Amino acid sequence: MNADLQLKRRQWLSLAAAVSFNAGVWAAPAARLGAPAPAFSAPDAHGKARTLREFNGKIVVLEWTSPSCPFAAAQYTSNSMPQLQRWARERGIVWLTILSSHPSRQDYLPAARAEAFNTQRGGVPTALLLDDTGAMGHAYGAMTANHMFIVGAKGNLVYEGGIDDSESRDPEEVKTAHNHVRAALEDLLAGHAIKTAKTEPFGCALAYAG
Repeated sequence: MNADLQLKRRQWLSLAAAVSFNAGVWAAPAARLGAPAPAFSAPDAHGKARTLREFNGKIVVLEWTSPSCPFAAAQYTSNSMPQLQRWARERGIVWLTILSSHPSRQDYLPAARAEAFNTQRGGVPTALLLDDTGAMGHAYGAMTANHMFIVGAKGNLVYEGGIDDSESRDPEEVKTAHNHVRAALEDLLAGHAIKTAKTEPFGCALAYAG
C-alpha cells in the first residue's frame, strides 16, 4: 500500500473514532475476543427481527458496510465479498451484512433502497440488517465499512478486524489480497484455533448519529 493510501486510511480511521465518540451514545464496546458475543436484535431489510440467538450453534459472520465507501465498493466490484459470502453459506455459515447508518446521515438507506443497493452490487448475505440506531454497531465497536467479526458456533467472538490485507480501494489489489476472514473461517471449519484472530480494520467511518 502506497504512502498516499496509508495516509487516507489513517484519516478514515481517525474520522471513525471521532464520529463514534462524538455521537453522544458511545459506550465501551461489549465485544471482546474469546468472550460471548454481544446479543442483538435488528430488523432485516424485509422488516423481520433477527437476533444472534436465532443462529445458536452456527458460525456467524458480521460484515459492516456502507453505500458510499470506496473500500467497501472495491470488495464488491472485485467480486471478492460476494464470492466469499457464497463460499461461507455453502458451508452452513450465517452471513449478516449490517448498515449502521443513522437516518440523519447521508449514508442512510430505508429498507427498500438498502435491499436494492445490496442486490445491485451482488451481495448475497443470509440477511441485510438495518441498525439505524447504531446500537448493534456500538456494542461490537464497529468503526468502519468492512469491519468484520466472526462469532463461533459456541457463541464466542473469535475474530475481529479487517476483511483482508489489501487496505485498498482498488478492486485489482483486492483480488490478490490475503483474506483474513476466509482464513479464519477455514481454521474454524478444520477444528483448529484461528491463527490470526485480530487484525486492524480499515475503510470509511460508519455513519453513526452525529
